Amino acid sequence: MKSTRASARRRKFPSLEAVTLYVILTVLAILFVLPVFYLFMGAFKAESELFRVPFKWLPDKFILDNFSNMFQSIPFMRYLKNTMIIVAFNIVGSLLSCSLVAYGFSRLRWPGRDKVFILVLITMILPYQVTLVPLFLMFTKIKWIGTFLPLIVPCFFGNPFFIFLLRQFFTGIPQDISEAARIDGASEFTIFSRLILPMAKPALTTVALFAFIRSWNDFLGPLVFLGRDELYTLSLAASMLKSNLDPNWSVLLALGTVMILPVLLIFFVMQKYFIQGIAMSGIKG
Repeated sequence: MKSTRASARRRKFPSLEAVTLYVILTVLAILFVLPVFYLFMGAFKAESELFRVPFKWLPDKFILDNFSNMFQSIPFMRYLKNTMIIVAFNIVGSLLSCSLVAYGFSRLRWPGRDKVFILVLITMILPYQVTLVPLFLMFTKIKWIGTFLPLIVPCFFGNPFFIFLLRQFFTGIPQDISEAARIDGASEFTIFSRLILPMAKPALTTVALFAFIRSWNDFLGPLVFLGRDELYTLSLAASMLKSNLDPNWSVLLALGTVMILPVLLIFFVMQKYFIQGIAMSGIKG
């Protein structure tokens, strides 16, 4: 009885290590949240309040003029439309190509499969900037510069990280399911589309979320490949506002708030699938 009561007390009161871990995680969470909180509050401040001493987190009066000035400073709806076009094709291309390739690496047996998969993983080491110049020269020869094609078409040829994530998830699905379907006469495409993909919704949601964030925040790709003002995205619009001789910081913070809201909303809505997809893929850290 005494040992039972002692163990119950230990369960009731967390250990010193657990308390220390919670404190450290809370402090780190606050440090990560503070810039976002400053962004949101700055969007509702007058520009004179941004550089006021002593500093105040909350504005004296919440104003919406910065958002109206944002629509006047840049063609916001046109840039939003361009961004959404690129984002939509990136998500569709990533899901189609990466899921097919990952299925081939995880569910099919063919000579040299593991060696080819290692080569795919090696490409993750290369920074995007290393391949940017060859890509620019290649897209210039086929006259794709000044269009959305350089930012859309490569997504239909797979992404090594997305392939790795989906491959890990597909590997965790029992092979007995595929074998039973083959005995019943199902083709590989039928197994892939009707059995594997419905079971991989968490991993597919994770890939879609990563693809959305990557293309939504992409700055270097549109800067290099688009070239025309009417094709610019919201990330380039933010750079345009910042690069002026007299940048309007309040409008820039308002634009940053508008850009970060969709990412936060989608993450919170899809949080369950995102965490489940990462956990079941075996990716840690």
